[in-house]
Amino acid sequence: MSLRNKVTLIGYTGKEVEMMSFESGNVKASVSLATSDHYTNAKGEKVEETQWHNLVAFGKTAEIFQKYVTKGKEIAVEGKLTYRSYDDKDGVKRYITEIRVDEILLLGSK
Repeated sequence: MSLRNKVTLIGYTGKEVEMMSFESGNVKASVSLATSDHYTNAKGEKVEETQWHNLVAFGKTAEIFQKYVTKGKEIAVEGKLTYRSYDDKDGVKRYITEIRVDEILLLGSK
């Protein structure tokens, strides 16, 4: 994997994994991942900030997601940032940012 476009995240899944099968026999897994950060603001209050990320995986990695990852599971992923766009049913162009996962590490307890 190239260091030019590399993302590493550790967080908790926000929903069950959604699977999609293609005519070619390949499979795609999609799930959201929450990562949190803490900081102290100017008033001295501790603030937690959560970011949501869209994860996608294909092939064997997708099968691992399907078999082992459930809602609320803590995972670490490594992959690359990807962008795509589409036109919704009203003809409005929508943009999506995703992490295409190449490696997954299951964390926490079952």
